[in-house]
Amino acid sequence: MRWNLRMVAAQRGVWKASDLRRALAEAGLELSAGKMSHLWSQTPISIRLDDLDVICSVLECDPADLLIPEAQVAEPAGPAVDAASDAPTVRPRRGNRGRSVPPV
Repeated sequence: MRWNLRMVAAQRGVWKASDLRRALAEAGLELSAGKMSHLWSQTPISIRLDDLDVICSVLECDPADLLIPEAQVAEPAGPAVDAASDAPTVRPRRGNRGRSVPPV
C-alpha cells in the first residue's frame, strides 16, 4: 500500500504537516510532532482505525483516498494446455497432508 496523505492534504489546501496537526487536534486527535512528521513523510506501518477516521473527517476523504494499493492483482490462470494437442491438461489438486485429490 502507498500512503497518500500529503497528496490528499494538498488537494484540500493543506500544505504543511503543522497545519494538519493543528486541524487534527481541533478534531480531537492529539499527535506528537514526531508522529505527525512520520505520518506526513513516510508510510506508516500501522494506523489506528480511530485515527484514520479523524484524518478522513478532517480532510473530507475516504480511507481509499489515503491508502493506494500498489500490488498488481494477478488474473487467475486458465487450465494448462498441452502444446502438442491443444487440449487442456488436467492436473490433480493437492489436499491435506500431500494426498492427491481427484479433480472436480
